[in-house]
Amino acid sequence: MDQGDNEVETGAADYAVRVATSIGAFTAEEWSRLHGTTRESENGYNPFLSFAFLSSLEESGCATPRNGWQGNHLRLETTDGALLGAVPCYLKSHSQGEYVFDHGWADAFERAGGQYYPKLQCSVPFTPVTGPRLLVEARENNDAIKAGLAAALKAVTEKYGVSSAHLTFLQQDDLEVLRAAGFLHRTDQQFHFFNEGFSSYDDFLGTLASRKRKALKKERREALSSDISIEWLTGKDITERAWDDFYAFYMDTGGRKWGRPYLNRTFFSLVGERMADDILLVMAKRNGRYIAGAINFIGSDTLYGRNWGCIEDHPFLHFEVCYHQAIDFAIERKLKVVEAGAQGEHKLARGYRPVTTHSAHYIAHPGLRRAIADYLERERREVAMTSDYLEDHTPFRKGELPLNERASSKTD
Repeated sequence: MDQGDNEVETGAADYAVRVATSIGAFTAEEWSRLHGTTRESENGYNPFLSFAFLSSLEESGCATPRNGWQGNHLRLETTDGALLGAVPCYLKSHSQGEYVFDHGWADAFERAGGQYYPKLQCSVPFTPVTGPRLLVEARENNDAIKAGLAAALKAVTEKYGVSSAHLTFLQQDDLEVLRAAGFLHRTDQQFHFFNEGFSSYDDFLGTLASRKRKALKKERREALSSDISIEWLTGKDITERAWDDFYAFYMDTGGRKWGRPYLNRTFFSLVGERMADDILLVMAKRNGRYIAGAINFIGSDTLYGRNWGCIEDHPFLHFEVCYHQAIDFAIERKLKVVEAGAQGEHKLARGYRPVTTHSAHYIAHPGLRRAIADYLERERREVAMTSDYLEDHTPFRKGELPLNERASSKTD
């Protein structure tokens, strides 16, 4: 362990909890034994939980104390130091780059004389993607270790004297463990495409109402009408020149929309070097040069759309590069799901279905906890009603249910 690591007492005699200030406090081999972090994982691979992705965020300077992301990664160990489980976790001095918004909670608590920051944020920085958060060593008892990690998070929150701990974009099994440990449950909305064994994009279009099908065909034609072609780059085809072009798109769009893009050029070189086979760049070319692009990450059965940018504006090009091409790729690679990032009801018309996302929150102050619990109960009802409404307005033919069950849960 590095010198910044601290041990936290939890009262349990059979394991120890340490807080590591860097993913580098783990070895790559250690991390690879945690469920979900490699393609060899039995329960599926999430590329954002890989050692390569998380270490690239820190080594590039994107997720560092200077930017308000101080690594405080939990290690659950045996008393002789063997890794049992872990939680990627950061001590945050703000609420930027999280996509689950708690600014109102912070404002209310500070107006009442409290101090909301710093807080613990258990997530993948800048990445609104559902995945494991309570990571368990593959040979260990899953339920017992997850319960230990939940208890450890509460102990760390209390020891540090911080206001709260937040675990965002949770899988259902992690959520249930955390709720049992007293964490509050929050829901939100995303839009995902489900591949029902389609053989082609036209096969998918056949599930849509006629008017919607014609609209999407027209949209795709018009997106490429200015002599624009599309290229898929993955693996060794992603060169540093391609990264230069994509980064220019990312900075242009990010700078106009948010004012401060979170990822730097070094980060893209690092992930390109370390995990190129898990990356898909969809690049639009016109007059011999790239003019737009989107980065996607490839999991065991899911394509994750992340960032987009352009240096020329063309009607519908954003939809083509980010949504239609992702569906094409998923169908060709026989991936089951496309997750298209946070928010965006415009995705509904393009074949993406409403999905409920989940987070869990441990609030140390009793008064703030009661107020937030009341708010979340009402918010969950609103999210559920919105989901039902949106599901009724998908472009699919009426009376024809998808083979896939909806990936949302209405658990209160």
